Amino acid sequence: MISEDRRITKNDAERAAFRSSRLVGIFLAKAVHKAPVVKKMERLLAVWPALESLADTVEGGAMFELTIAGTRLRQLRN
Repeated sequence: MISEDRRITKNDAERAAFRSSRLVGIFLAKAVHKAPVVKKMERLLAVWPALESLADTVEGGAMFELTIAGTRLRQLRN
């Protein structure tokens, strides 16, 4: 799941509901969220290989942040 809704990562009830859904979440960092759509797509394509490997290697309920630079995804704890 790719989302701009960062409330899921901050609100206890929403975070718990997401974790129990067993989805893997990619949340856009604030700078990516505010960027034009073309920049958002550029960022997603830059990390696409990492996204594909995540699908095979992490458990559902994991959350990651897509930042404005680099090709690594930062895992969100909690």
